[in-house]
Amino acid sequence: MKFAIVVNINRDEAIALARELIAWLDERSLDYVFDAASAAKLGIGKAAEIEDLNKLCDVFVSLGGDGTLLFTSHYSVTKPVIGINVGHLGFLAEFSREEVYKAIEKVLEGAYAIHDRTQLEAQVPIGSDIKRFTALNDVVLEKGAYPRIPAFIIKLDGEQLSAYRADGIIIATSTGSTGYSLSAGGPVIAPKSNVFVITPICPHMLTVRPLVISDDKTIEVSVDAPDGAFPLNCDGHVRKMLMPGEVVTVKKSEEMINLVANENRNYWDILRSKLLWGREHKPGT
Repeated sequence: MKFAIVVNINRDEAIALARELIAWLDERSLDYVFDAASAAKLGIGKAAEIEDLNKLCDVFVSLGGDGTLLFTSHYSVTKPVIGINVGHLGFLAEFSREEVYKAIEKVLEGAYAIHDRTQLEAQVPIGSDIKRFTALNDVVLEKGAYPRIPAFIIKLDGEQLSAYRADGIIIATSTGSTGYSLSAGGPVIAPKSNVFVITPICPHMLTVRPLVISDDKTIEVSVDAPDGAFPLNCDGHVRKMLMPGEVVTVKKSEEMINLVANENRNYWDILRSKLLWGREHKPGT
């Protein structure tokens, strides 16, 4: 079994853990390769371009936080991903840094379970071609630097839903409901629920609320504005600047992301802990 390792090279804790992991793997003669950027930061020769890791390796290890895991998931395709959280919030990364070796041992023994997570697929016209992008968390169309408030036109299965005047539109999976959508006022959705949520960003109508829809729907979004260019983001990465009238089509991807599950981790415990649910407020604090 060969491991592909992706590291958040901007976090000292992730770099330190990667060095410890190298020693642990070498001691056991286990095969591994780092993505090129991580290998360069660590000064090691076992490297490959991140686009090639899926062909070379059996399992991915993500060392960082949720952002690193999202980045890794784009290249893991359907290969299992062990998410190690060295950050603070961490909804997606299943394991703490103290659990990394136990998690790898479970995978080596074949004694592990998988959380399969739905992805979004965004289709956008680029020239005469249709480009496809995937997102585990969300697809976001924003007004960006546009100085006025545009209208975002949304259709569901070809029928118009509404025209939202807002700073943007978030289309999130159940996995991504605790990300940008949550901060914009969207609901928390239990993982693996067969739904998407459409959340307007700072809508200029008090009656506009997030909308939960079945994940078998096809969503079309375009911008009604006289000019401007509007960033299309997939999991926080700008994929294209959309012109007025251009349509991005969003639907459920045929490919699932497979996250190695932590049997000692309870999603509801995480929500209570990370979001401070049920904490008593003490006067003066």
